[in-house]
Amino acid sequence: MVRTKGNIFGRIDWVLLALFAALAIMGWLSICGASYSYIESDFLDFFALSERTGKQAMWMGVSLLVGLVLLCFDKNGYKDCAPLIYAGAILLGIITIFVARDIKGSRSWLPLGPFSLQPAEFMKFATTLALAAFMGKYGFNIKDNRQFIKCLAIIVLPMLVIVAQKETGSALVYLSLFLVLYREGMTGIILLMAISAVVYFVVGIRYSEVPSATLPINIGTYAVTLLIQVFSLAMVKFWCKHHKTFGILFMVNAGVSLVTYLVAVYLIAFNILAVQYLLLAFNIGYLLVQARLRKEGRNLFVAAYIVGSLAFFGSCDYVMHNVLKPHQRVRIEVLLGLKEDLAGAGYNVHQSKIAIGSGGFAGKGFLNGTQTKLKYVPEQDTDFIFCTIGEEQGFLGSSAVLIVFAIFILRLMALAERQNDIFGRVYGYALASIFFFHFTINVGMVLGIMPVIGIPLPFFSYGGSSFLGFSILLFTFLRIDADRETRA
Repeated sequence: MVRTKGNIFGRIDWVLLALFAALAIMGWLSICGASYSYIESDFLDFFALSERTGKQAMWMGVSLLVGLVLLCFDKNGYKDCAPLIYAGAILLGIITIFVARDIKGSRSWLPLGPFSLQPAEFMKFATTLALAAFMGKYGFNIKDNRQFIKCLAIIVLPMLVIVAQKETGSALVYLSLFLVLYREGMTGIILLMAISAVVYFVVGIRYSEVPSATLPINIGTYAVTLLIQVFSLAMVKFWCKHHKTFGILFMVNAGVSLVTYLVAVYLIAFNILAVQYLLLAFNIGYLLVQARLRKEGRNLFVAAYIVGSLAFFGSCDYVMHNVLKPHQRVRIEVLLGLKEDLAGAGYNVHQSKIAIGSGGFAGKGFLNGTQTKLKYVPEQDTDFIFCTIGEEQGFLGSSAVLIVFAIFILRLMALAERQNDIFGRVYGYALASIFFFHFTINVGMVLGIMPVIGIPLPFFSYGGSSFLGFSILLFTFLRIDADRETRA
């Protein structure tokens, strides 16, 4: 028997609901600003369904109604239906691959009469719910390799489906769910491996052709070898906690590297990379010996990490020039400052920077942005909606949006932490992670500090599927949180 405390509307978190309303209203006003054009019309009926503003208002109303319906289901209902919802979402995603029309190289939009839906937006909800339900089962232990692999499968399967739809940007959102696994006890080594891979790629590619001023080497490769040494020694020190092994490796690596550098600079110039590779080979051998003789099993993992790091770095150049598509490669080169393509891949970001910069401190005022009104910024009401805020509302308005988003995400985390079961906590943190990823990447790519991967700013970017998908995620959590004290 399920016992609850009071009416559902007395138990939902009204602070979170107020933040949602604030973001939705600010988002709709931003779309109004981005949609208004001096060229196309002198007047725009913002609520006409023939206009994007009217369509967005309609989807906001639909999302609110769907949200009210979602509040009618209790937490156990969501938990029990999670596998079915997940299977249905995956199946719908697969069907979309074959029936969707090709739109800008992507097959991710499912036509439904006069409207189109993007199933990838709803797969976030299904995946989050399935992950929370699986991890919320009695006896779950993330340190159990089998259960951990099942968690990975729940996350990776929708990613593969979305990649097959040629929506790589949307697939990357699911990587944010690894933060949830970390919160629930996943070893930090996996996060370190992911971060180090990004660092190796960025540093190696960015400085691959930058020569040293004093030595016959390129800075990129030398820097990556040093980073591999630092990361692997840190793992021995803080993860393996083998202080003697760390001490020996540190003295050998630091001493040989320093002496080699000084000799090459002041005595005989030679390619010191050979010495760096010999040091890494020594580290691998020493760790393997320690793993064998002293039964220090984690050392074996660190040795494998060094080998994997070298293999990954060696493949970066091949992936960059043979795996990535030309437009993807150009975007990375522009982001890393290797190429300036203001008329091509860098055009959107360049124009968005101009729009934001022209807004100044207080902005030009609602509907008064010239860069956006004259259509200089492509996708200005979808992926690049933030530049409209920057131009019309300036630094003050942009800061207000950032602050409200930050409070919204922090509130999600606070509510997730107060849940009395793993299911609610995992769902809450997954929701916060997804919003954080979207928020950080979208604003970052508009400012030119993140790659342009085409993901929306929640509740701001134009799109019915996006708004409805985020609303479903949020209202489900509102119901789960309202039932946190419910007991059988």
